[in-house]
Amino acid sequence: MRLLRWGAIASLSIALIACSGSSKVRKPAELVNITNQVELAEVWSTSVGSSVPANFRPVVADDHLFAASARGTLSKLNIQTGRVVWEVSVPEKLSIGPGSDGKITVVVSSEGNAYGYDESGKNIWKHLIGSEVLSDPIVAAGVVVIRTLDHRFIGLDASTGKRRWIYQRQQSPLSLRVGYGMLLVGNDAVVTGFAGGRFGALALSNGGLIWESAVSFPKGFSEIERLNDVTSRPSLEEGRLCVVSYQGKIGCAELRTGNLAWSKDFSSYTGTTQSTEFVFAANEKSHVYAYRASDGVQVWENTQLTWRDVGEPLAVGKVVLMGDKQGYVHLLNQNSGQLVSRIRHDSSPVSAAPIAAGGVIIIASQGGKIAAYRPR
Repeated sequence: MRLLRWGAIASLSIALIACSGSSKVRKPAELVNITNQVELAEVWSTSVGSSVPANFRPVVADDHLFAASARGTLSKLNIQTGRVVWEVSVPEKLSIGPGSDGKITVVVSSEGNAYGYDESGKNIWKHLIGSEVLSDPIVAAGVVVIRTLDHRFIGLDASTGKRRWIYQRQQSPLSLRVGYGMLLVGNDAVVTGFAGGRFGALALSNGGLIWESAVSFPKGFSEIERLNDVTSRPSLEEGRLCVVSYQGKIGCAELRTGNLAWSKDFSSYTGTTQSTEFVFAANEKSHVYAYRASDGVQVWENTQLTWRDVGEPLAVGKVVLMGDKQGYVHLLNQNSGQLVSRIRHDSSPVSAAPIAAGGVIIIASQGGKIAAYRPR
């Protein structure tokens, strides 16, 4: 039943996906006793309100943290102290957000309206998107990029909210109902995944497709078997772009061209993270893997977190961090995969990848707790 938290385009599809695997109850692995080799000291914590049933990812811009809740609050916090700079109430409940460049912050309501706020928290525009949005907006270079569930990319003027461009992908017969991740590259482009194992780069200025590539291809006969979407946010390190597809492959490509350097069989919807040497990812079973970034050779596998529903990982320092559905954050040694530390952030699921910024690590839960931790 693990895919239920992501869903699919239709309720029938949800049932089919949920039942496609073993009928046995998938019990999360018991936590093994460890002696923490890395301490994460809590610097501050606060509550911004629940994001249930979605997973809201905070965003860092201009040394501030922007966070939102499902009930419609939008907050700007000092990243070092957790002090609330301002908090506003959006007129509607939210489906996702926020996106921010520090000057303009954007959230999208469950009714399909995008709201833009300035540095002081003043609402300066509203734009009707007209479709459900589950992907975090991107704000950069005076443009807001919003991706809809029906695979439209809409570019809005960040100052006025007026539409500047639109890019439409062909809809596939069946897609995962998830917030497809987008990665900002400089101030020029957005890289994102598509259905059918594909991914590509869009120009911020006009929405034009710069390049498109494929990490995997659909296999099988039924629509469920052929689900092969690149749903998670790509990762980038030293010009190396890495992606992973559901029921497909993990692989890395050259950023400028999209040319694939290597790929390996894999299935995940939680994304990759990178160090200079390795690429890290967790599969559907929450088995965590490390691959050599240069050629894709597997370095290690850790199965101690099986079925714990770990989320998007973060590589920082000498460890890889990832949260799970019981609110724990696990730290693995990058070189060996050994579990070296664990903290309990909250009793609700960790809702997004940890964020490293300003010398601290930001962790958010679905229940609304956000905290900054400092490694020591």
